[in-house]
Amino acid sequence: MNVRRTGTVDKADALTEASRSPRSLREAGIALAGLSAVFLFEMLDNSILNVALPTIGRQLSASTTVLQWVTGVYAVVFGGLMLALGALADRVGRRKIMLVGLVLLGAASLATAFVTTAEQLIAVRAAMGVAAAMTTPGSLALAFRLFDEDELRVRATTLISTVGLVGLAIGPTVGGFVLAFAPWQVLVLVNVPTAALAFIGIRRGIPADREDELHRDPIDGAGALFGTAAIVLALVAPTLFVDAGAASPLPWLTTAAAIVMAAMFVVRGRSARYPLLDLELVARPLVSSGLAFKGASGLAVAGLGYLVTLQLQLDWGWTPAQAALGMLPQVVVLIAGGALIGPLVTRVGLDKAAWLSAGAVVCGLAVYGLLGRFGYVWVAFALVLVAAGMRVVGVVAGTNVMRGLPTNRTTIGAALVDTASEVATGIGVAVSGTILAALFTGDIATSSWSTDQTTEFREAVTLAGIVLTVLAAALVGWGIVRARRVADSTTQSPAADPDGE
Repeated sequence: MNVRRTGTVDKADALTEASRSPRSLREAGIALAGLSAVFLFEMLDNSILNVALPTIGRQLSASTTVLQWVTGVYAVVFGGLMLALGALADRVGRRKIMLVGLVLLGAASLATAFVTTAEQLIAVRAAMGVAAAMTTPGSLALAFRLFDEDELRVRATTLISTVGLVGLAIGPTVGGFVLAFAPWQVLVLVNVPTAALAFIGIRRGIPADREDELHRDPIDGAGALFGTAAIVLALVAPTLFVDAGAASPLPWLTTAAAIVMAAMFVVRGRSARYPLLDLELVARPLVSSGLAFKGASGLAVAGLGYLVTLQLQLDWGWTPAQAALGMLPQVVVLIAGGALIGPLVTRVGLDKAAWLSAGAVVCGLAVYGLLGRFGYVWVAFALVLVAAGMRVVGVVAGTNVMRGLPTNRTTIGAALVDTASEVATGIGVAVSGTILAALFTGDIATSSWSTDQTTEFREAVTLAGIVLTVLAAALVGWGIVRARRVADSTTQSPAADPDGE
């Protein structure tokens, strides 16, 4: 009897120990290594491959348009499928979808060694986009699920994002060094060991999803179709605005089609018994405010990066190397700024940290729009403000979205965060490129401008900076209003839900 009782107790203790959440980042080291590897792949992939585009073009006899699709197809597929695959993960298991995606990533990356045409490379990149859509949202959802305490969730997300940002920063340099002695395929094949590391870390460090953390609602096929089409069209439209120009009907028709698909997605979400995305969840204050803050930061970073790069090289005549150094303040803050997140959240709380950091993004855009034309010191100041705000809001806004959702909807919540950032990034580039195309006469890439063209360019940059500021401020203002509902609800009723409903 004693042996049997002891065995039962031991089994119960073992089960409790296995299910207990880690009490520190060290305890979750294996899992965090795997999740960090996933984010490293996402951030490193495009930055490291861009350096090889001229080499790829020569070896595969690819045109400029084809080369654009080598990188563009990844972003379009990735952004378009995140919602659908996030919804699937909440039904069949986040860890399971993550592991399948990592296998696909490794296989697609390995296939690069056998590519002989640009079309084959585009197909491989599309498969990698599918893998990214299966893995990237899951990294945030699994990191959130791994811990019970918000402080540890923030610290874990900060660590994961820092690893990815280091990859983004060093990608071009590493890529250029590798190309000096190795074929360009090596830059993609590096994803194979990265995927293997992530697979091992997640397989060993994160337990399988429990039944009570998932839901079994039927998949909304029509909603998935409308949502995917809307996002894909929204991601393609900015490229068309920049390439074809605002005078061409094609980008406008694409934008209109994106709006129609988005409207059909909303109608479907309101009428379907089991919608792909329950719009009532998106309307929750924590969720909607977090998405607004994330969208504002994506808009600012993309638009500012696009404008500053052109300004430094085309207006001020800096070399590409000098322009890269000119962007260095942003890179330094993005990487080192992770040290600010924990103390800020501890001091002011998650909600206030979200809108303060989003406000810093708006201030940075305003500085650039109003003062950026008067010298590099103002450009650098704007880059630092936007980077500091984006670094904080990237972590706390995503955490707030997760806090505002039921536990069985966290992956689609993470997909929403990434989708908001992707779409806002495209809009930021489209707005900047369209204003430049509308105000600048002649070929912007010509080696010498007339006095009138220089004036046109500077007026266009100022206007674009101000327009981006207004758009980002509107998003942040909306986010603050929504976030206050959470604070008011908490003040009135200590027992209220954290989403404010």
